[in-house]
Amino acid sequence: MKIPNKIIQHKKLIYLLKELRKKSALRQVEMAKQLDVPQSFVSKYESGERNLDILELRQICQVMGISLQDFVKKLEEELNETK
Repeated sequence: MKIPNKIIQHKKLIYLLKELRKKSALRQVEMAKQLDVPQSFVSKYESGERNLDILELRQICQVMGISLQDFVKKLEEELNETK
């Protein structure tokens, strides 16, 4: 059974979010504190249990020190590897 492309793309989004957080030397609890949300918020979007809206993604990018535009460029690079 072939895995739908949307699922693969979502997994790449999650992977990128986790990797950038780790490169920013932030643990989930530290990220959550800076976002002013519970740690479970970070855990849920990193596990794929929760989807982010664009404003939440923008705020997460700000905490990690990357612009939303640069994040989208990185995501596009990851997604283009799927094709």
